[in-house]
Amino acid sequence: MTAAPLPRVSVVGLGKLGAPLAAVLASRGFTVIGHDVSKVLVDALNAGKMPIVEPQLNELIAANRERLSATMDANEAIQKSDATFVIVPTPSDSTGFFSNRFVLQAMETLGKALRTKKGYHMINITSTVMPGSTGGEIKAALEAASGRKVGVDLGLCYNPEFIALGSVVRDMLFPDSILIGESDTKAGDVLQTIYLQMCEKKPPVQRMNFVNAELTKISVNTYVTTKISYANMLADICDRLPGADVDAVTKALGADTRIGPKYLKGAMGYGGPCFPRDNVAFAALARKIGARADVAEATDRINNHQIDRLAALVAKFAKPGTRIALLGLSYKPQTPVVEESHSVKLAARLADAGYVVTVHDPLAQDAALAVLGDKVVGASSIEGAVRECDMLIVATGWPEYKAIEPTWCKRNGQSLTVLDLWRTLPADKFADVADILYLGSGR
Repeated sequence: MTAAPLPRVSVVGLGKLGAPLAAVLASRGFTVIGHDVSKVLVDALNAGKMPIVEPQLNELIAANRERLSATMDANEAIQKSDATFVIVPTPSDSTGFFSNRFVLQAMETLGKALRTKKGYHMINITSTVMPGSTGGEIKAALEAASGRKVGVDLGLCYNPEFIALGSVVRDMLFPDSILIGESDTKAGDVLQTIYLQMCEKKPPVQRMNFVNAELTKISVNTYVTTKISYANMLADICDRLPGADVDAVTKALGADTRIGPKYLKGAMGYGGPCFPRDNVAFAALARKIGARADVAEATDRINNHQIDRLAALVAKFAKPGTRIALLGLSYKPQTPVVEESHSVKLAARLADAGYVVTVHDPLAQDAALAVLGDKVVGASSIEGAVRECDMLIVATGWPEYKAIEPTWCKRNGQSLTVLDLWRTLPADKFADVADILYLGSGR
């Protein structure tokens, strides 16, 4: 018995998530056509290399070029596919809600293209949207533009990704689960078939209506950030209790199966393009419908407090005018993204307070300097930054910083103060030359 052919897939939006999605699908045997309004991104994918920094991305593209192409023509993308993943930006607006304007533009464009196509087609919204969006204005826009009704010959799903920049390919291949909000069983079946082929293992699939899936997406991120802020709150408390150690406390907490160990690390606050805005959106939604979201609001306040806390900690050990080297500017390792980065915010705060700040990052230095301007100086090397400072802050846990040598920290018999926010450097290795301070260590 011959297996049914795999659905042909189009991916609308070839940015930091769309390009990896297209590459992963192609690597798992799908014929994929990407669509974007950017000629630069379309030409880059057709040339076999995207200008996006993400581990494994360009290797997958190069290895699967026979199944991967891109176009600026929405009609071509629709005609050459059976299912379309829409993964365009949904930026936050002034109320904290996610704006659907780019999704709605995509619905109009794709809908018009569907008017000339025969047969069934499934549209999948991968971009994060507010509860009520997919079954509301998104569905209405798609039906108006296509002249079809969602159901018999047109499927609609909401299926957000749960991934992190710096590990997008891995996260897409090995997800914990798949979340599908579906217009009907047929649409959900098409999407589930694609995912069970795409994923290396067979993850559990959660299928539900649109609004439950939309709420689940922002609830997951809000819950994760609550764990992060809780660990940072514990670290602050442990700093004020002699003999306390936040790592010992969070290890014991994480051993309880009701809690679990993930994201329980007292360190720096969370940043990036998703976590901060999802928390704000969750609280904004609750206020709009008359519900309470005190936990989400407190999580956000604790996270914002981390910059004040770290700046005060620096002031305990160094006076304004001190030369500080701050290592790590991206919001997390393995990505050049500095959006809502606490490292960048801390560098700006210290510079404004009168410290002489030198910064370094393996990938994000140029992006951070574009934000910080002449407040700080970019270091040409890790060694140079360490050797020339009077205080060292390891602010992002890049593996490159594990290569710091104790000899770089020698200061004529005095110990260099090192604030190591992610426990990157082993204190015993540097005992003769540096006083390494970990957050939440009872000091």
